[in-house]
Amino acid sequence: MEFRPCIDIHNGKVKQIVGGSLKDAGDQAAENFVAEQDAAYFAKLYQKEGIKGGHIILLNPVSSEYYKATREQAEHALRAYPGGLQIGGGVTAENAKEFLDAGASHVIVTSYVFNYDNLKRLNAAVGRGRLVLDLSCRKKEDTYYIVTDRWQEFTDEEVSTVLLDELSSYCDEFLIHAVDVEGKAKGIEKELVKMLGEWGKIPVTYAGGVGSFEDLLELKKLGNNRLNVTIGSALDLFGGPMAYDKVLQYMKKE
Repeated sequence: MEFRPCIDIHNGKVKQIVGGSLKDAGDQAAENFVAEQDAAYFAKLYQKEGIKGGHIILLNPVSSEYYKATREQAEHALRAYPGGLQIGGGVTAENAKEFLDAGASHVIVTSYVFNYDNLKRLNAAVGRGRLVLDLSCRKKEDTYYIVTDRWQEFTDEEVSTVLLDELSSYCDEFLIHAVDVEGKAKGIEKELVKMLGEWGKIPVTYAGGVGSFEDLLELKKLGNNRLNVTIGSALDLFGGPMAYDKVLQYMKKE
């Protein structure tokens, strides 16, 4: 299990938000924390510790008046830590290379790939080895469904081992936010974690609900020590109770 840091950018600022609260209308979100530092500060912090595979997420759509400021923040972070961070949010086959050229190790895509022609074009543009598929999901009627458009829209795609098998040939990793618990730091989605841990064929990063070292231990056990983990709102970097240094020490013991 590896620690995968995050830099979420909304309205031009590094934030931790409650995932299910994000709304494009009015560029609104319930905020847990708004950083005084810019995105490059956090990128350099992760670089100092040699932590790779973290993700930058642009939480504004291209149509937003804040998109330019959000993208500028993201690109500052990529330049600060070239090759160390992944990036997602509005990535297409047409612009993916721009993010890679700016310093991203991988690009992250969600709804765009459920048109398989798009997925094939993206593979042709960047290659399987630099592509991460975001299968972030929410629970409805005891089933986890993939959500798109910055977690606002349900799809008919169920997160299952069948889907993971189908899509894994197109990508290097999966990133999965458990959106219903994202930003709440009140525990992980156990059923989802168990299913992902039982699959374990390519790297999977789980994000959502981690609020304590007990949650990390549970994630390790239920995920068969196969899942990487993102901690956002619970980290002291973002105003939470879990000390960043202690998290790094904990991960080194694993």
